[in-house]
Amino acid sequence: MAEILVLYYSRSGATAELARQVCRGVEAVPGASARLRTVPPVAAASEEPPRPVPPSGPPYATLEDLSGTAGLVMGSPTRFGNMAAPLKYFLDGTSSLWLTGALAGKPAGVFTSTQTMHGGQETTLVSMMLPLLHHGMVLVGLPYTERALNETAGGGTPYGASHVARTASAPGALSAEEKTLAQALGKRVAALAVALTSAAPSAAPRG
Repeated sequence: MAEILVLYYSRSGATAELARQVCRGVEAVPGASARLRTVPPVAAASEEPPRPVPPSGPPYATLEDLSGTAGLVMGSPTRFGNMAAPLKYFLDGTSSLWLTGALAGKPAGVFTSTQTMHGGQETTLVSMMLPLLHHGMVLVGLPYTERALNETAGGGTPYGASHVARTASAPGALSAEEKTLAQALGKRVAALAVALTSAAPSAAPRG
């Protein structure tokens, strides 16, 4: 079974909903399963440290979650065209995985949510791709063969799934196309992870 880590940070709930849709896509691929994780908020030194366990929702991610995954789909809201600080802080602590090449060759995708149509979605997606490239991961996007990418009036980019809050019918609500594209991203990462896992040579038997 190829386990795909769906890792995200969310404040208003839209990015969390994208993450859940990505998980649905992952789970639709035979031989794949999704592990949903989030990251804690960061705080100034003068403030109380974050709780070690979130009060609700998925657990906080660990380095073991990353090293043990067959693939990664990562999401963040936009922060001036960049990923949110909590996700960047978590990624900055993955040097030990980089040193061992633990993520090299594994597939990865990204997703984001923003308030406005031109609120920095694509640059935020690219900002999340950069550390994944340094880890040697294989980036997976959304080609225009995905019909919803041509039909969406809200979120959706070839760089990854996205959501535009201003076009939503309710806070955190995704359009039909946004849901479809988030699921498609999960399916694409999971399908590649399953194929790579199946193609990996098995350990030689001991004599």
